[in-house]
Amino acid sequence: MTETTDPLVLFMPSGKRGRFPVGTTVLEAARTLGVYVESVCGGRATCGRCQIEVQEGQFAKHGITSSNDHISPVGPKEKRYAEVRTIPEGRRLSCSATIQGDLVVDVPPDTVVNAQVIRKAATDRTFPRNPAIQLCYVEVDEPDMHKPLGDLDRLNLMLEKDWGFHDILVAQHLLPDVQKTLRKGNWGVTAAIHRDLDTSRPNMIALWPGLHNEAYGIACDIGSTTIAMHLVSLLSGRVIASSGTSNPQIRFGEDLMSRVSYVMMNPDGREAMTKAVRQAINDLTIKVCAEAGVHANDILDAVFVANPIMHHLFLGIDPTELGQAPFALAVSGAVHTWSREIDLAINHGARVYCLPCIAGHVGADAAGATLSEGPHRQDKMMLLVDVGTNAEIVLGNRERTVAASSPTGPAFEGAEISCGQRAAPGAIERVRIDPETLEPRFKVIGVEQWSNEDGFAEAAEKTGITGICGSAIIEVVAEMYLSGVISTDGVVDGGMAAKSPRILENGRTFSYLLHDGAQKITVTQNDVRAIQLAKAALYAGIKLLMEKLEVETVDTIRFAGAFGSFIDPKYAMVLGLIPDCELSEVKAVGNAAGTGALMALLNRDYRREIEDTVTRIEKIETALEPHFQQLFIDAMALPNKVDPFPKLSAAVTLPERKVLAEGDGEGGGRRRRRSRE
Repeated sequence: MTETTDPLVLFMPSGKRGRFPVGTTVLEAARTLGVYVESVCGGRATCGRCQIEVQEGQFAKHGITSSNDHISPVGPKEKRYAEVRTIPEGRRLSCSATIQGDLVVDVPPDTVVNAQVIRKAATDRTFPRNPAIQLCYVEVDEPDMHKPLGDLDRLNLMLEKDWGFHDILVAQHLLPDVQKTLRKGNWGVTAAIHRDLDTSRPNMIALWPGLHNEAYGIACDIGSTTIAMHLVSLLSGRVIASSGTSNPQIRFGEDLMSRVSYVMMNPDGREAMTKAVRQAINDLTIKVCAEAGVHANDILDAVFVANPIMHHLFLGIDPTELGQAPFALAVSGAVHTWSREIDLAINHGARVYCLPCIAGHVGADAAGATLSEGPHRQDKMMLLVDVGTNAEIVLGNRERTVAASSPTGPAFEGAEISCGQRAAPGAIERVRIDPETLEPRFKVIGVEQWSNEDGFAEAAEKTGITGICGSAIIEVVAEMYLSGVISTDGVVDGGMAAKSPRILENGRTFSYLLHDGAQKITVTQNDVRAIQLAKAALYAGIKLLMEKLEVETVDTIRFAGAFGSFIDPKYAMVLGLIPDCELSEVKAVGNAAGTGALMALLNRDYRREIEDTVTRIEKIETALEPHFQQLFIDAMALPNKVDPFPKLSAAVTLPERKVLAEGDGEGGGRRRRRSRE
């Protein structure tokens, strides 16, 4: 078809529409139009999150005749999915179904899983204040025919006399209004002076008539999944509003590498993703300003942290080089720019500062977390880890610090897990399994009660029980290990089927039935394997850094990031996600990257600290380390094949070690047992 006769597709309830060539997947069309259709698996037709419905009939208002004949027949991917999990009648998987004619497509509310829970909050810590912005009120001499000095020159003289600022560089956008502003203020004005380095030339970035005592900044963490922002008073140092939102780039790709691929395959891909993330930041700015009753024009400074790919896309830099060895950053040092250069909806003269990146896949967010938690400031050996699709690891103390990234994959975020999903109402977030009966009890986001408590069923009707989020994935696999459902090598023990009907046979493997309701939620052998692979990648990366520092143990562990805030330290250690440590020394520190951005916003001395620290952090590339593979293999076992966990064993009763071979029929024909280490 030609461009003018390409099928017209209308998405409801958003009302967004567009024309697309025949053969375009419905998911691709949705992403192009900015319609949110969840796809955890990245279009592999395995998660079932991208379900849509075709509305049939004539829609005169929109000039569309929609029919199921205008969408491709059910293909092999959808048939394969339907064999594993049911699809409600009339629904299709938008990642597989292609457009063949005009369509009205309905995105059912239950497939969006309500709205994602944004779990990045402000810190309650306080920091010394030394911002890069200073408000300076001066009273300027009126013009004098006997002293032919320009209005701006007299203003600069008073700023030097009263405030000590020499050789001020005045932002170009202020020049046309200087005279008007001086007269409006009856020769009394407030200038906003920006000076980051003590040795740098001071910049006048804003000017108001009279006395103006409002100056704000934003500290923002651009994550691949969520964006979190704090609005801060630069005068008091208080966080006056915080908010978060989903990163709209998700529609271009669930994980970082898929977004790089999108840029490589689409000529306008980089521009589209840059525009999307900047618009989301502007929307978030409007939201926090409305919450605090602040005018966006009073935001004079902004600090950003992000992983390397988000960092590049935010700044309008093509991230293609980060998708292939040697993973070269376009810029690794701190970035100083102007809000107007990157289309931010704050004061026209506001400055923007991005923290430095540590390495190709250890970004400014890891630098922010390092600044926040300060392993480089203490004697203890601290492990700082941000668990995500690409885990960022920092290990060290004041003597030496090393960092690496480890490709954990998206399993902890719900992808590659048969019933996995992001943290949203209806998702199971906590799990306990009775070791005697193998009966589970669980907690669901949006419901106060546990599943075995009165009132749970009624409350859960409102949210549904829709899947398992990341924190519960860790807990359920760990609980399955503690209760003997899975062996040390991660095999679901089919022999347990005689003990409980919750052990289900799936051909040559077995699964565990967590919930049997409108949505049947099971943990399959493949799910366990996905978690093993993810945790082994992380642990191997950590062990590699420990070997580099020649240490056998760590003194303290800090989980950073939104996901880390909801990981139970005990279950993380049982799983073998982190090395053995006193459980009291394992703490979640929330959005440490955002806290680092906040610190750099409030005190420019912190900017110098992290810029210096990053140059001294040793970067380890796990892919180039020959021992990484062996560490990975050992880490596949629960908690680990060779590493003892004496501190964990003192706090938790670990099961007797048993090793099973997959496909042992009744679950243990070739079982061999070893004593617990």
